[in-house]
Amino acid sequence: MPLASDPSPQAVSHDEGVPVSVRIRERIKAAQQRFHANDNIAAFIEPGELEKLLDEVASKLDGVLESLVIDTESDHNTQDTARRVAKMYLNEIFKGRYHAAPSVTEFPNVERLNELMIVGPITVRSACSHHLCPIIGKVWIGIMPNEHSNLIGLSKYARLIDWIMSRPQIQEEAVTQVADLLQSRMNPDGLAVVMEADHFCMHWRGVKDMDSKMINSVMRGSFLKDANLRREFLALVNTRKG
Repeated sequence: MPLASDPSPQAVSHDEGVPVSVRIRERIKAAQQRFHANDNIAAFIEPGELEKLLDEVASKLDGVLESLVIDTESDHNTQDTARRVAKMYLNEIFKGRYHAAPSVTEFPNVERLNELMIVGPITVRSACSHHLCPIIGKVWIGIMPNEHSNLIGLSKYARLIDWIMSRPQIQEEAVTQVADLLQSRMNPDGLAVVMEADHFCMHWRGVKDMDSKMINSVMRGSFLKDANLRREFLALVNTRKG
């Protein structure tokens, strides 16, 4: 008889032939969690499954290329395109969905700094969740720390923001996600985030307007309450843009 710790034949057969994407999705639904395009689902991916997911995505992209009537068998330029694109999605441009947050060392505000800090411009790259076209732009961060705030190293802002942006996004939601993450990490009195970006869903397709940009901001705490502080931050950002 099998040991109690061994999987039953029914359990083994249940997993056989089930796509790894289905198993991950079932875990997320069982936990009653979202899995929107700009959500992180790393907690629901078990060791070894990301490699299997890459194989699954590559196989399905092969089908997409076939439906586009592209001869991937004799065209040397596209023979490995499906796997290249799958690797690009999972390990690069959408890695913020499938990998845990980067490790960030936080420091106590020993000197009790309480003056305006501005970080930027930080280059950001993403893809719009409507057409999967590139979004490329800059982000500026304003922070008003207090004696209880945590401070993080300058390069860590870029790492955390890249983790948020490396998912299919729309800019309005991305800025809010960046603000939420930094607020939870640093707990400042005030936080401001400004993003300016080019959207290739406008440049490359549709109206094909090469000059339009989108600028939006999120203001929290003292930046929301203090108009002078808000003006100071925006003026310094605009000077840096120029």
